[in-house]
Amino acid sequence: MAAALTLLPNTAQAAQSYPDPQPITGQQIIHDPTVIALKSGGYVAYSTGGVIGARTSKNRVQWDDAGNAFATPPSWWYDYNSTGDPWAPDLSYRDGRYWLYYAVSSWGTNHSAIGVATSPTGLPGTWTDQGKAFTSETTDTWNAIDPAIVQADGKLWMAFGSYWTGIRLIELNPTTGKAIPGATVSQLATRPDAPYAVEGAYIVHHGSYYYLFASYDACCQGVNSTYKIRVGRSTTITGPYADSTGKPMLTGGGDLLLATHGRYIGPGGESIFQDKGKDVLAYHYYDGEDSGTPKLGLNTLTWTTTGWPKLL
Repeated sequence: MAAALTLLPNTAQAAQSYPDPQPITGQQIIHDPTVIALKSGGYVAYSTGGVIGARTSKNRVQWDDAGNAFATPPSWWYDYNSTGDPWAPDLSYRDGRYWLYYAVSSWGTNHSAIGVATSPTGLPGTWTDQGKAFTSETTDTWNAIDPAIVQADGKLWMAFGSYWTGIRLIELNPTTGKAIPGATVSQLATRPDAPYAVEGAYIVHHGSYYYLFASYDACCQGVNSTYKIRVGRSTTITGPYADSTGKPMLTGGGDLLLATHGRYIGPGGESIFQDKGKDVLAYHYYDGEDSGTPKLGLNTLTWTTTGWPKLL
């Protein structure tokens, strides 16, 4: 456990009340969203579904269907998924280019790969696939899915993982955007007891800490989904991460940030982006008033005086 942790209650957890997502219109159907404010103006969101489904917006309220990131799946995807269906993209910008990471796999296996593509504009139809950034096989104790990129200490890192021992972290080559051969794979979060599920990580740096957000419990079951978002923090990118009570995320810890409330069922698949100097949490939820359809949720993310995230 990081010695510098302040062991004070997280008010977002203690109150057990959650804000509704900000109102949006247009094409709301989305799963595992990653969103960015484009340098050219407006916004783009990518998601699981299609050949990485795309949505665009001028104002972050009205969202329009923009097709797919790729016209056709790159041929190597079929080595990991017979349908060429990618999962859980991650969108970022650095060195004058947009970077899109994504996973290709099949349910119930860790024969998986994380791919990477680059674009000068970040818009659908402009992506050039750069191949595999990292892979896992059935002999590995981790699963190469759900990528999330973070820069820390002058280095480039990728959080990833799921049921196979939970969330992991590996250093990337900043030039290629791919895993450094032989780099250490650190373990950040896992759950020792059933249902074990912890996935969909995202890491942000705020103040003196790195914050690890992750989705816990059951995804992808419509109104029966039990997904929720938990968070812990560490003074170093590689951990250890712990919640506000001091419980390590390596033993199932994590403050509850967002869970089912009202019609908003099973929120998760989260990512965070900056817009006009503010942090924004993007996630999907299953709409209990629309047959469990997965939809886009957006909430401003602020920080308490004790340094813990809180949603508005």
